[in-house]
Amino acid sequence: MFDDIRRTSPIPLISIVETACRAAAERRLKRVGLFGTRFTMQGGFYQRVFAREAIEVTIPEPGDQEFIHDTYLNELVNGVVLAATRERYIAIARRMKKEQGIEALILGGTELPLLLRDAIGIGMMLLDTARLHVEAAVSELLS
Repeated sequence: MFDDIRRTSPIPLISIVETACRAAAERRLKRVGLFGTRFTMQGGFYQRVFAREAIEVTIPEPGDQEFIHDTYLNELVNGVVLAATRERYIAIARRMKKEQGIEALILGGTELPLLLRDAIGIGMMLLDTARLHVEAAVSELLS
């Protein structure tokens, strides 16, 4: 839908997905993991945009997706940040690195940095889409 809206918008729009893709491409990443809501992980829009740059986007296994989706909506959206949830997210990311070979993790939801921003020992780069999006907007305004 983003491209359709962008074509008809009277103001310039910046895609959070394209911005994240650009950041991954600049870092020469080839395979990244994606955390977010069920819709974000399963929607395919990250995968389609990243494929243009030959970057593979992988998602957690179904049980882990369910955990991430449920805790995102029931904890993080409500400002609840639990150490046990953080540890499980880190374990999922580490498993994805080991089993799927991801080089970085896309934080595909604005609340995810609340949980993972200070995640010590996650062992990979985090692409904070909210931060990248804001930086792109500021850069656009200043240019």
